[in-house]
Amino acid sequence: MSTPRIGMIGLGLMGLGIATNIVKKGFALTAMEHPGNQPLGDLIAAGAKTAPTAQAVAQASDIVILCVNGSAQVEAILAGDTGLLAGLREGMTVIDCSTSIPGSTQQVAATLGKQGVRFMDAAMTRTPNEAMQGRLNLLIGGDAALLEEVRPLLSTFAENIVHAGGVSAGHSMKLLHNFVSLGSVTLLAEAAACARRSGIDDAVFVEVLEKGGGWGAALERLKPYLLRGETSGLRFSMANALKDLGYYADMARETGSHDAAAQAMHGTLAAACQAVDPQTLLPELVGQLAKGALKG
Repeated sequence: MSTPRIGMIGLGLMGLGIATNIVKKGFALTAMEHPGNQPLGDLIAAGAKTAPTAQAVAQASDIVILCVNGSAQVEAILAGDTGLLAGLREGMTVIDCSTSIPGSTQQVAATLGKQGVRFMDAAMTRTPNEAMQGRLNLLIGGDAALLEEVRPLLSTFAENIVHAGGVSAGHSMKLLHNFVSLGSVTLLAEAAACARRSGIDDAVFVEVLEKGGGWGAALERLKPYLLRGETSGLRFSMANALKDLGYYADMARETGSHDAAAQAMHGTLAAACQAVDPQTLLPELVGQLAKGALKG
């Protein structure tokens, strides 16, 4: 297929960057209108169109990309008289860039398959900054031949594309990644809070970890908050971190894997979401822990 028409559902912080790069590289794009979208003025000025429902997006497209919060949202998008299933045609492709539960992903793929629609999970890592730069990492679950067919599209917004395995392997790998990355941030936040309560200056804490075994991406993302009180290093909410670690804990249980660390980190984030607005950005966990504001 030459230059397929692209539909997109979910233009939040990550999705807007993806859509911007797709349009920039010459693909026709139709985005679903939704109050959770980022402002779309620049995207529309660049040539993108909008549609009021998932059904209408599908009807205007050959490939539909989903970039929503999780499995519940993906399942809801499919359903109903104006849902995605109502507008899909045989031979179309759906690519799910959300962070989803692997079991749900397999069910979604099976449902679409009955309608002759191909499915691929393409979970993302990195941040909204890299999304806008077209430098995301994609973790792919699905048929290798389909991946090669859609690679030109994915390459408009991704720097690294890894084929993790069959359907749902991309989402499984994303949960493993986020357990390590968000778990590391949670661990460092707890350590930084303990340092503050012990009278250790934040700058000293950062310097010592940077020069030793504590250095890594998690510290780099927390460092702006520790040194300057800025959350710019990790624009990821406590609610989303709680959701992702909850998904990982579910996956660990389903596979019979040890999950004690996951349960502990999930408990910390659950307490944080009860103590403050769940949309509070994750770096601020340091301050909440240092104040002793969390219970449980």
